[in-house]
Amino acid sequence: MRTSDFDYHLPQDRIAQEPVRPRDHSRLLVLDRATGTWTHHHFYDIASFLRPGDLLVVNESRVFNARLHGRASGRGDAVRRPDQAVELFLLRPDGPHWLALAKPGRKIAIGSTIAFSDGRTCDVISKQDDGTVTVDFHAPADDVLAWTDTVGEIPTPPYVERTPVSLADYQTVYAKTTGSVAAPTAGFHFTSELIQSLKDNGIRFATVTLHVGLGTFRPIKTDTLEEHAMHEEWFDVPEETRALVAQTKRDGGRVIAVGTTTVRALESGTDHGMTNIFITPGYRFKTVDGLITNFHLPKSTLLVLVSSFAGRDLILKAYDDAIAQGYRFYSFGDAMFIA
Repeated sequence: MRTSDFDYHLPQDRIAQEPVRPRDHSRLLVLDRATGTWTHHHFYDIASFLRPGDLLVVNESRVFNARLHGRASGRGDAVRRPDQAVELFLLRPDGPHWLALAKPGRKIAIGSTIAFSDGRTCDVISKQDDGTVTVDFHAPADDVLAWTDTVGEIPTPPYVERTPVSLADYQTVYAKTTGSVAAPTAGFHFTSELIQSLKDNGIRFATVTLHVGLGTFRPIKTDTLEEHAMHEEWFDVPEETRALVAQTKRDGGRVIAVGTTTVRALESGTDHGMTNIFITPGYRFKTVDGLITNFHLPKSTLLVLVSSFAGRDLILKAYDDAIAQGYRFYSFGDAMFIA
């Protein structure tokens, strides 16, 4: 299938640069797959479209301050220029080491040592063809994650030009397990009060963890979907969540995924590990009955996923209307509920 089939034009001023406050005052487009129609609301109206016995599954992954600034030095040819300023973007733990992007990567070689402002260092131990590097902080992953809270910067998407963005803004209210370099943004629209109100009305909640990687920012660059190499992300579907999903199905309720990352976790076919599932048109959804999601970038794997769930033509028509109605797009933008 052609990647260009998932393209659309978005005016620059439709890209949200900051979140709505309160969070649940974002707009909500409710799309009915059965009738091919949609209506316009606000997210605080979401209870009107849910029913007792429905199960909302959220991704509880927490974003960490993955962007670091340091200076690289090395012996011999390890760096082309001594004391080179570099940016290190941590992606995920890789055994006892870390996988990261280094800029400017071409000027850093194996053997470089990167020093940070507080005196901590890491060593570059390998470089990959895709531009990533493997670094060793000589410390456990949990220690490194805690350290990034004090020295790192928030890894906001490239289309968010407003800086600085607070970590509180770029985090869901239920974020718990640290490991994402991009937020599971469909959850931005929930407040603690809204969650409690939904629970009081018989809506159940369950969690998964999928640590969102840098690949979520990247458009598909191949001519066809079949040529695209999907990025890998670590996920976990707890036993309690699996039991709630099974019970919901037995009782006739709907399993509603909050976000495309939750969809990928639930549809990956295993309980935990690395997933590179790429959901494309023709995929038969095994678990997910409904989807709460944001409005996604053209020619992105996320747009392909929601098109697979609701139909490409219907999604693109709804997107066109959302643009005409002044909806805000991308990470800090408005929401869609596909039922």
